[in-house]
Amino acid sequence: DYARQAALYIPENFALPHEALHSSEVAHLVAQGAALLGGRTLVLTTSLRAMNEIAEALRKHLRLAGEISVLVQGEASKRELIQQFTSTSPGRLGAVLVASGTFWEGVDIAGPALQMVVIDKIPFAPPDDPVVQVRTLELQRQGKNAFAHFQLEHASLGLMQGAGRLIRGEDDYGVLVVCDTRLLHKGYGKKLIAALPPMARLEAHRDFVDRLRKTTTPSTKDHDWI
Repeated sequence: DYARQAALYIPENFALPHEALHSSEVAHLVAQGAALLGGRTLVLTTSLRAMNEIAEALRKHLRLAGEISVLVQGEASKRELIQQFTSTSPGRLGAVLVASGTFWEGVDIAGPALQMVVIDKIPFAPPDDPVVQVRTLELQRQGKNAFAHFQLEHASLGLMQGAGRLIRGEDDYGVLVVCDTRLLHKGYGKKLIAALPPMARLEAHRDFVDRLRKTTTPSTKDHDWI
């Protein structure tokens, strides 16, 4: 029940995806949220470059936040990273996992180990990819708009896959964050948001912080999300 169990936050005052400050602002937001949650965060990036930039900045931020570890794709196998991310022990804080590629799908982390999923930007297909270029030419020959008929569909599917990592069971609660203001200010943004599960919307940063604090409640019976 996404409407009851999940919420969507799109930070409005944020660097645009192509701007140099974007990755550092993503890392700052993740660090703030992870500090409130004690880790429990999956960061999905659209490129390895952004993944490495965000992970490096996060490690600097979270040195001040106790024992929260930052796990990064490529530093261990996918299976090992997920095992480290989900392992629990008394007094141990959770982790932040920063990843790209295959982590957007096929990752099933149920329960309190994962309570926030952060997507750095809309997952449009890279325009310099040879497959994308061929598909674009095919659509153009058919008189179709490649952006509307391919890129938006690709991005919509990617967002749904990323969002799907958050709620894996009836007792899960969490927040999905998409750090891309184009969802708010571009005409296609409403279409992409509509493709996501029907989550509650968090309009302001204080609402985002308050919702994260609610996820730290020991029992899901104590949540009042509606």
